[in-house]
Amino acid sequence: MKVRLVLTSMAVSALTLSACSNDEVRAPETSAAAAPTALVGRDAVYAAAREGPEPFVRALYAQYVNGGPQGEPPAPGRDPIYDRMLNAMIGEDFRKAGGEVPTLNHDPICACQDSGDFAVESVTVLPGADARKADVAVVFSNMGETKRQTLKLVKEGPMWKVNDVLAPGEKPLTEQLMAAIS
Repeated sequence: MKVRLVLTSMAVSALTLSACSNDEVRAPETSAAAAPTALVGRDAVYAAAREGPEPFVRALYAQYVNGGPQGEPPAPGRDPIYDRMLNAMIGEDFRKAGGEVPTLNHDPICACQDSGDFAVESVTVLPGADARKADVAVVFSNMGETKRQTLKLVKEGPMWKVNDVLAPGEKPLTEQLMAAIS
């Protein structure tokens, strides 16, 4: 058991380091003076990620309320809304799939492949949040189905990012990915 824990820790460390390469995709820099007053889509998410956990999560889900994320999504493992560790796992899951369907074959934020008639019912920062970590509970409906999940967030540099996605009755996203890439 100890050997497996050490090997898993080493694999996660290696993936973390690979995600920190110099060619890493970063969210666009924005400044309050230059930013337009009505940001939408990913620009709104990146701006809100600098404000705090609740504004960041609200901006993430606002994309689905407004018809879903627009434009071409970042390459697997290069999405600025996820922290380095989760990006490394997503990228490795995609690479290991080798052109087949990866373990993560849906959008973990909306817990869906398609969205429609999307509504956010509540966003709650859970007790225990601090300057670098926060858990945010979200209740939303998509195509008539109510879903609950908790986003575990971490602050990397000036931006809040998703570290894990927890849904009742399911293993955490990081555990699912680790099982697939180990």
